[in-house]
Amino acid sequence: MVTFFGCIALLILGYFTYGKFIEKVFGPNEARPTPAIANNDGVDYVPMSKPKNALIQLLNIAGTGPIFGPIMGALFGPVAFLWIVFGAIFAGAVHDYLTGMISIRNRGAHIPELAGKFLGKVSRHVVNAFALLLLILVATVFTTTPASLLHILLDQKIALGIIVAIIFGYYFLSTILPINKIIGRVYPIFGAVLLIGTVCVGIALVFSGNEIPELTLQNMHPENIPIIPMLFFTITCGALSGFHATQSPLISRTTQKESQGRFIFYGMMITEAVIAMIWAAAAMSLFHGENLQELINQGTASAVVNEISMTLLGAVGGTIAVLGAVVLPITSGDTAFRAARNIIADYINLAQKKLGNRLVIAIPLFAVSVVLTQVDFNILWRYFSWANQATGAIALWIATMYLFVKGKNYFVSLVPATFMTYMVFVYILNAQIGFRLDLNLSFIVGIFLTVGLAIWFFRKAKKNKAEQIKVEVDVDDAA
Repeated sequence: MVTFFGCIALLILGYFTYGKFIEKVFGPNEARPTPAIANNDGVDYVPMSKPKNALIQLLNIAGTGPIFGPIMGALFGPVAFLWIVFGAIFAGAVHDYLTGMISIRNRGAHIPELAGKFLGKVSRHVVNAFALLLLILVATVFTTTPASLLHILLDQKIALGIIVAIIFGYYFLSTILPINKIIGRVYPIFGAVLLIGTVCVGIALVFSGNEIPELTLQNMHPENIPIIPMLFFTITCGALSGFHATQSPLISRTTQKESQGRFIFYGMMITEAVIAMIWAAAAMSLFHGENLQELINQGTASAVVNEISMTLLGAVGGTIAVLGAVVLPITSGDTAFRAARNIIADYINLAQKKLGNRLVIAIPLFAVSVVLTQVDFNILWRYFSWANQATGAIALWIATMYLFVKGKNYFVSLVPATFMTYMVFVYILNAQIGFRLDLNLSFIVGIFLTVGLAIWFFRKAKKNKAEQIKVEVDVDDAA
C-alpha cells in the first residue's frame, strides 16, 4: 500500500505547492468583477458560493471518467498510478485552472470563442465542431452508463429504456432551466452521495486485507495493449481531460472572486484524481488482469463497479457506492448538454434569457443524442476518448498563447500541450478508428506533425505579441 498512500500524498502536496505556483503565474486580480457579477442574467451568469461552485465543478468534470477509466486503466497495472498522479498535477489541474481563469477574464467565454481569439478565426470553427462533437458524445455516454448501473442495481426489474428516458428527462430540465434552480440545488445532495460512497470504498479497501499492488513499470494488460499511447486515452478524467475545458466556463460564470479559482478549478481536479486512485486500486487489488478483462467484457465497467462495491461494502454500503458512481455521469451529462447549448448560443449570437431561445437549441441536441444511444458503447467510448484528449491539447495551446502574449511563464502549459498533442497524433495514426498505421511508424510521423504544429504556433504567438493582441480584461490589470 506504500505506492497507493504515496500517490494520494503527492496529489494533496501538489495542490498546495504546484497549484500555488500556477496561481502565481496567472495572477488573479481580486479587484476585478467576475462575469457572475458583471453579467448577471439570472440564467447562466449567477453568483454562487465558493463551496457550491467547487462541488458543482467536481461533479461537472467527473462523469464516469474517474471510475470507468481507472478501472479499465487498471488492466495496465500499477503504472496507471503514475499517469493519474503526474498527469493530474502537471497537466489536468493546470488545464482546468487556466481554462477556467482565462474564461473568467473573457466574460465566461467557452473554448471555441477562446480558440478564435487566441489561435485565429479558423481555429474557432474547428474547435467549435470538436467541442460539440465531444459534448454530444459525452452526454450520450453519460446517459447509457448510469442507466446500465441502475439497471444492474435494480436487478433488471425496470426496463433499461425506461431508465434512459427518465435520465434524459432530468437532463432536459437541467439544460433549459436557470443553473441555480436544479443544478445549484440538487448537486450538494449528489455530491454527498458521491463522496460518502467513494470514501467508504477507499476505507474498506485499506482494511479488507486485499493487497494493493506496488509500483511497477511492467505492462500487465492481458491483451498486451501498448501503454503508450493507450494509457493516456483510457484514463482521461482522472488525469487530463478536454471535457473539463467545456465545463469550467460554466463555473467561470458563477464564480464570485478570481482568488477562488485555485480551489474551484485546480483543487477539484486533484480531488477527481484521488477518486480515480481509489477505483484503480480497488480494481487492481480485487481482480487479476484476466478476470477484470472478462468482467468488463461481460457488462462494461458498470459490472466491475457493482462487484467492487458489493464485495467491499455489502448490500447497503455497496448500494450507496454504486449510487455515487451513478451520480458522477449524471452530473456531467446534464452540464454537457448545458455547455453545448451555451456554445451554440455564443456561436450564433443567440441570447439565452428567453426560454424559447433555449428550446430552439436544446431540442435538436437531445434528438441527436437519442439516436446515438443506439450505437455500440465501446465504439462511442473510443471516439469520445480521442476527441476528449484532442480538445484537452487544444485548450492547453490556448492557455499557452494567453501566457505567452502576457509575458508570463508559458512553459507550464506548453510542456503538457506538446506531450498530449503528440499522443493524440500517435493514437489516431495507429488506431482502428483512425489511419491504422504501424505503431512504430505512428511514433515517427507523430513527431513530425507535433513539431510542425509547434512551429506554426510560435509563429502565430510572436505575431500576436507583436500586435499586442490582448483580451478585454487585460485593460483591467492596471486597475
